[in-house]
Amino acid sequence: MSELTIFNGLIIAWLVTAAVTFLALLFISAPYGRHGRTGWGPQIPATLGWILMEAPSPLGMTLLFVLATPERHRNPAAIAFLALWLVHYINRAFVFPFRMRNAGKTMPVAVALMAVVFNLGNAYLNGRWLFHFSPLYPDAWLRDPRFLVGVALFFTGFAINQHSDWVLLHLRKPGETGYKIPRGGLYRFVSCPNYFGEVLEWTGWALATWCVAGLTFAVWTAANLVPRAITHHRWYREQFPDYPSERRAVFPYVL
Repeated sequence: MSELTIFNGLIIAWLVTAAVTFLALLFISAPYGRHGRTGWGPQIPATLGWILMEAPSPLGMTLLFVLATPERHRNPAAIAFLALWLVHYINRAFVFPFRMRNAGKTMPVAVALMAVVFNLGNAYLNGRWLFHFSPLYPDAWLRDPRFLVGVALFFTGFAINQHSDWVLLHLRKPGETGYKIPRGGLYRFVSCPNYFGEVLEWTGWALATWCVAGLTFAVWTAANLVPRAITHHRWYREQFPDYPSERRAVFPYVL
């Protein structure tokens, strides 16, 4: 059995697992952050957990690019795809964890390990296709409307994600604890604009790469984050009687 046959089977399994995960997360909230709870086994410091979870993505994608043929190393589209991936994941793995106010917070080892498995698989599917199995993207791909619109969506989502995280990080003054209602930016419309931004990012990625592997990532992002946004939204409404009634969970005016 060839690697490409295994790869195609993994793509199908990945999409089926995304559907199952989406349904499961509508009823079971992942036990970290504000939804952390006991009963999920050993815990590790939250900052360490975030690094362990996210680091496989930039490291794995970079390794797959390095292992590609020399023509891929010179291919403008391949270089652009790697750059987009690293823009997101260097921040997510090595910057964001140290910006969070995680003093004393923990997360279950089981959650971190599940995320490691996902990120390794996701990096493999995207990197192996883009840097090995796919036909070589022509230089003109960087001028193709699919690439240009995809990149625009990617950076719009990245900017939304960054601003939303900044609002959350500055909600509390030094020494304060507890949760507050975030305001400003897209928080006027939804409870979780950071998740909306990430869904937009990887939708842009799917369009820019124009491949099934990229599409699977966009589907997985929505399957993971939309249910968590709904859970966050419900939590806000339960915790704050004055929570803005016009807000939706993740998609402005829709959901």
